[in-house]
Amino acid sequence: MSASEVTTETVYRSEPQAQGGDYRPAVILQVLPELDAGGVERGTVDIARAIVDGGGKALVASQGGRLERELARFGATHINLPLKSKNILTMRKNVDALVKLIREEGVDIIHARSRAPAWSAYFAARKAGIPFVTTFHGTYSGYKNPFKRRYNAIMTMGDQVIAISKHIANHINKYYKVDPERLNIVPRGTNVDLFNPENVSQERLITLSNQWRLNGEEYVIMLPGRITRWKGHFFLIRALPAVLKELGHRKIRCLIVGSDQGRAGYRDELLQLTGKLGLEDIVHIVDHCSDMPAAYMLADVVACPSIEPEAFGRIPSEAQAMGRPVVSTAHGGAMETVLPGETGWLVSPNEVEQLSRALIQVLSLTPEKRARLAAKGRQHVIDEFSLEQMAERTLGVYAKALKRASRTAA
Repeated sequence: MSASEVTTETVYRSEPQAQGGDYRPAVILQVLPELDAGGVERGTVDIARAIVDGGGKALVASQGGRLERELARFGATHINLPLKSKNILTMRKNVDALVKLIREEGVDIIHARSRAPAWSAYFAARKAGIPFVTTFHGTYSGYKNPFKRRYNAIMTMGDQVIAISKHIANHINKYYKVDPERLNIVPRGTNVDLFNPENVSQERLITLSNQWRLNGEEYVIMLPGRITRWKGHFFLIRALPAVLKELGHRKIRCLIVGSDQGRAGYRDELLQLTGKLGLEDIVHIVDHCSDMPAAYMLADVVACPSIEPEAFGRIPSEAQAMGRPVVSTAHGGAMETVLPGETGWLVSPNEVEQLSRALIQVLSLTPEKRARLAAKGRQHVIDEFSLEQMAERTLGVYAKALKRASRTAA
């Protein structure tokens, strides 16, 4: 089933109007700081598409970005507001602007996906008398500081609160406390049509292989994602010498796929470590890749060795959708997305020997075992972590918010 087939129609119907008793397509307004690359932004666009496909009206308010054009293509509307600002005066002005928008467009629900816009959205929703929904996307820094925790707590003040993983739901309950009736777990969705091995052409594989100078004779270990310290690049690089020693009969390439986003100092540290360990010909930083489905197809194993828990972690889900085995750290969202021994391996944070052994096991799989793992991994994502699953669950949360609002009004 494609995203366009998600048509949970009752989610898109508001309560009957006071006059005439007619139902009308509901209007959902999502608010976030901006619309550039990122998981929050991607999820916002995906849900906007599901709203439109289901017959509702999707509005998105932000400071804008490159994903605005995608919203316009499928019929959602973007409203430019300075919602990235944490300036108190700007945030107060945003309240008035959102109230005006709610009344002009007949908005039924406002859905906040980040803290600064959530504060404005909260007060706007209360003034306009409509349900307020939030998505808690991460642990957010400073949660042990009482003042910062109070700022973060806006994400728990929704009439319905969405946590993007069980890990995040547990974090919410530990530090903020939320009524179980309001807390919903909706994992991030993966586009299983985009991330489908059958949809990657040989031409795309050849283009990327040539770009990365792969000849098909080497084992490829891939670590995708932003080049930032907590992603565990040092952890992986230190595990490679043992892998080389065990599997030295065949050449190994370790590809770090992602942008350093200006973190030149950290990138230099990685290069220094590869030099110190004699891995200059093994480890290659290949920067941003615009064709990740093809990139996954070139990998024999996808490593996600984060040294801090990920709120969800899209890489293990995408890799499994592509039928690739995953070796991930045993904390955070990976504990929910990776099935140990069935779709991948889990290792303890910073345990280099464990990581080495896991990589050796994966690279030593027989073709038959690799095929079984690939099929299991893809089906696991389709069943639990697809865009369709995320859309249906989110629409279910909207329905709960509307029902709760109607009971309160009655």
